[in-house]
Amino acid sequence: MRRRDFAALGLAGLVLPAFGQDAGFDTVAESFLESLWRLDPDAAVAAGRFEFGPRITLPSTEQRTRMRAFLQRWLARFQGQADEPLNTSQRMDRAMLVAKIQSDLWRLDTLREWAWSPAEHNPAAPLDLLLNTEHAPLARRLELLRPRLVSLPAYYRAARASLAGVTREHTELAIQQAPGVLGVLDDIAKRAAEAGLAAAFKAPLAAARAAVDGYVAHLRRLLPGAQRSWRLGGELYEPKFAHDIQSARSARETYELALQRREEVLASMQAQAAALWHAVIGREAPPDDRFALIGRVIAKLSERHVARERFVDEIRAQIPQLEAWIREHDLLSQDASKPLVVRETPEYERGVAGASIEAPGAYRPGDRTYYNVTPLDDLTPEQAESSLREYNHWILQILNIHEAIPGHYTQLVHANRVPSKVKALFGNGAMIEGWAVYGERMMIESGYGASPEMTLMWGKWHLRSVTNTILDYSVHVLGMEQPEALDLLVRQAFQTESEAREKWRRVQLTSVQLTSYFSGYSEIFALREQLRARAGAAFDLKRFHEAFLGYGSAPVRLIAAEMLKA
Repeated sequence: MRRRDFAALGLAGLVLPAFGQDAGFDTVAESFLESLWRLDPDAAVAAGRFEFGPRITLPSTEQRTRMRAFLQRWLARFQGQADEPLNTSQRMDRAMLVAKIQSDLWRLDTLREWAWSPAEHNPAAPLDLLLNTEHAPLARRLELLRPRLVSLPAYYRAARASLAGVTREHTELAIQQAPGVLGVLDDIAKRAAEAGLAAAFKAPLAAARAAVDGYVAHLRRLLPGAQRSWRLGGELYEPKFAHDIQSARSARETYELALQRREEVLASMQAQAAALWHAVIGREAPPDDRFALIGRVIAKLSERHVARERFVDEIRAQIPQLEAWIREHDLLSQDASKPLVVRETPEYERGVAGASIEAPGAYRPGDRTYYNVTPLDDLTPEQAESSLREYNHWILQILNIHEAIPGHYTQLVHANRVPSKVKALFGNGAMIEGWAVYGERMMIESGYGASPEMTLMWGKWHLRSVTNTILDYSVHVLGMEQPEALDLLVRQAFQTESEAREKWRRVQLTSVQLTSYFSGYSEIFALREQLRARAGAAFDLKRFHEAFLGYGSAPVRLIAAEMLKA
């Protein structure tokens, strides 16, 4: 990537990372990565290094001991690296590597999810990647994954030995996801038969299925004594926020900013709902209560939604429409050569989020990116109707903006252009989620779906990101209970009952991640407005987008520091 003339773009003073590389630092960083892949082949497969496929990362005490020593050794090495000889991109890489290693050590020795969350031990994803990514002929793919398959009984023995003081909720999640693991094994059996290798896979598949069943039986025995609270608590929450989000703010400061933003959004939505009231509801007098006013209008509008059986197909149909809007309004460059595939979420990944982007590993940026959508097939008619009202005619479009274009999919395509494996491999979740939330605002500001109804629904969706932060902090740190949480989500954030209950389940199973949306968005938007104020009438929105994404998936804090340099 060439250094750009930012003065000509109306962004004078901005600096893109210089990508002319210092050979010494690059050699050290590459050595770290190659050493990491040898020690953690599961991570290697996730990154697209399929030659490491035959080996499996056992969740054992011995593996954790080796990983701890490895991380401590490399942390000292990167911390001893002086900044002076490094260019901008390399300084960011160094900062990200130090942060990643510090986070891994904290998770290993302080958070210890490997001990209390049985769902941490799920071997399905690497198997699925090795089998279904077209990185080699089918017979070769099966050859690579067979030794890993043979190791599954040892994997589950190590997982069982690691568990102590589990939570009921994470144990139930692992039990729920087990049929998905068995489904991957069934897929292997089917593909092995297609390749004429059924006999070679019969015994290891039988042993693997028995290992999955044995793990589930063990988890069922643990359930009666599962006493650990799933709440993280303040002592763990603040450091986890610092490691995961890498914001310029603390968790508490982000929570307080979200409370402020919530009031701004609600005030705007109240005015919008009042203007729509008679057209949507009729001659009935509007209520004085703000939440009742907004909620009634949203509830009536939400009756307009796609048919249940068309849910996934409608998402698939909207993707080219979003691509056309971005192109026609010149908001951001796109790359038609990078395929996006909308598919039903694999069963082993279900149970936490209803929609997600699954991008290719950093070593295989040309592979397919999957937009996973959980279908509504298993829901009762009442549950399906509740979900469809939540993802109504307007919200479904905003969901696709967030997950696909110009959200996650577009951002990750840009990230893969940056010649820095570190930024692609260890991308910051708050930057990634924050960009997707910013992308929603970008589209609304450009006039997409221009109507009072779309503006109100975007307010609801944006309030969702803000409320995620309030909910997560309130639940894990302040002790918010389920009735108060459901009231926050349903009455005060206008979410349907099914969506709220799914979010309550999610906040029990995850921590901090829900804050990444608002935290990242608020920092990106603040950066944009600072640069707009500096450039005045010369500010070029597309150039800002291109410059920002040109840093890859680095923390917004690091990107902002570079873009604001005079």
